[in-house]
Amino acid sequence: MMMLVVLSALVAVALAAPQQQSYTTPIPIIRLQNDASPDGTYQFSYETGNGIVAQEQGQLKNVGTQDEANSVVGSFSYTGPDSVQYSVQYTADDNGFLAQGVHLPTPPPIPAELAKALEAAARLPDPNDGGQYQPNLYGNNGR
Repeated sequence: MMMLVVLSALVAVALAAPQQQSYTTPIPIIRLQNDASPDGTYQFSYETGNGIVAQEQGQLKNVGTQDEANSVVGSFSYTGPDSVQYSVQYTADDNGFLAQGVHLPTPPPIPAELAKALEAAARLPDPNDGGQYQPNLYGNNGR
């Protein structure tokens, strides 16, 4: 029994020992450009030794207003583990982030019948009118 306890303790110590970490070769930065202006505009680009290429430009829109927002355009490309070159172009602004690339999934087209129904529904009054009667929504001008 004592031998089992000692053997268990040795196994626990061996498993708790720090594992040797594997290190990879650092990937060099071949090219790097980075410019920023006090007005909020900027641009950067870089290329790495393993074939990653990226670039981006940005600016502030509607400066000093309630609608002030960043507007960004950029792209990047890299070689995947399957040896295929992947490229992504993107924009980001007050309308959100939109990425495009031939490898990115896209939604299927909306069937014509559904598109027609959505257009018709958009022309109807808002059913969430706060529970208040709003005569201008119903075409009778309050009469």
